[in-house]
Amino acid sequence: MPIYEYVCDDCGERYERIVFNQKTTVTCPKCSSAKHTLQLSVFAAPSNGGKASGGSSSGSGPMSGSGGGCCGGGCGCN
Repeated sequence: MPIYEYVCDDCGERYERIVFNQKTTVTCPKCSSAKHTLQLSVFAAPSNGGKASGGSSSGSGPMSGSGGGCCGGGCGCN
């Protein structure tokens, strides 16, 4: 069940809704308007103490100093 973020086109209210299926009607909690714009949202990921998964915080890994890779080089995706 995804949680979507919306902004009301009529009053500007920002709100979130759990959408069970495509037939779910979403309305603004402030003005009850069904006119809204779906917003891009960031998601939260669990923290592992500040170290990248599979990487090294000391800067001695194979990708250290390069800043390269699709995501900075610390996750082992290359």
